[in-house]
Amino acid sequence: MSVAIVTDSTAYLPQSVVDAHHIHVVPLHVVIGGTEFSEGVDVTTSQVATALRAFRPVSTSRPSPQAFLEAYEKAAAGGADAVVSVHISADMSSTVESAHLAAKQSPVPVHVVDSRSLGMAMGYGVVSAALLAASGASAEEVAAQALSRAAGARVVFYVDTLEHLRRGGRIGSASAFLGSALAIKPILELVDGHIRPLEKVRTSTRALARLEEIAAAAATAATGAVDIAVHHLDSAARAEDLAERLRTRVPRAHEVSVVELGAVVGAHVGPGTLAVAVSPRPAPGSATDVPQEG
Repeated sequence: MSVAIVTDSTAYLPQSVVDAHHIHVVPLHVVIGGTEFSEGVDVTTSQVATALRAFRPVSTSRPSPQAFLEAYEKAAAGGADAVVSVHISADMSSTVESAHLAAKQSPVPVHVVDSRSLGMAMGYGVVSAALLAASGASAEEVAAQALSRAAGARVVFYVDTLEHLRRGGRIGSASAFLGSALAIKPILELVDGHIRPLEKVRTSTRALARLEEIAAAAATAATGAVDIAVHHLDSAARAEDLAERLRTRVPRAHEVSVVELGAVVGAHVGPGTLAVAVSPRPAPGSATDVPQEG
């Protein structure tokens, strides 16, 4: 059986990885000042950051079922007997719903996976799924691998302000921080698809130090090697500095990469955001062992 992998643009996988593993990516959409753009196609993160700083209206929307159906049909035309479609947490976006609707019309069976995650925490799961699919595994095994690796990741992040999360309705229980938002710098985490408060500190310097400490501790606690992705929105220098410190503190990390957040997630977290995804790797030598992604 040939199993194709489909994901959405919020995995933020480098294009080289997408191409190497023949992954189909369906873009979400961002609307800036009434104009709709496709993430990763015709809008940049700097455009989103500029719009947010200027308080221009910015919103996001899921892909249409038709966009997913076209991806599934393309996979089938390319010889796939089944599709595993891995997506951003259903509690953050209704993207999974569009995938399910499209799956009903697909010419081949589609296993839709709600990753309960986003960003490279989901992306590493997508790559592991693609590697397992290439080894000849069944669609059920591939889907289980995608979910398992995504669920095993620890995601912590810092935002300069909670305002963008509040406006987008993605703040969840982290709204407990709003009462003192002017006096604190929040550290948040993603747990089972939800944003939850983790810590609040008084300065951005201390918040970034704690982000590093938490990520390093998560990597150290993992069994075996890990992959680490440092995400940012319009904060490349701080992200590179954090990544370099994590390379020093976690020498057994297989890779520590810097990946800019795209327009969709960036619209909800705002400029200055830093996030770290710590993803334990499958056992060395297994079919799902993920190679260096560059």
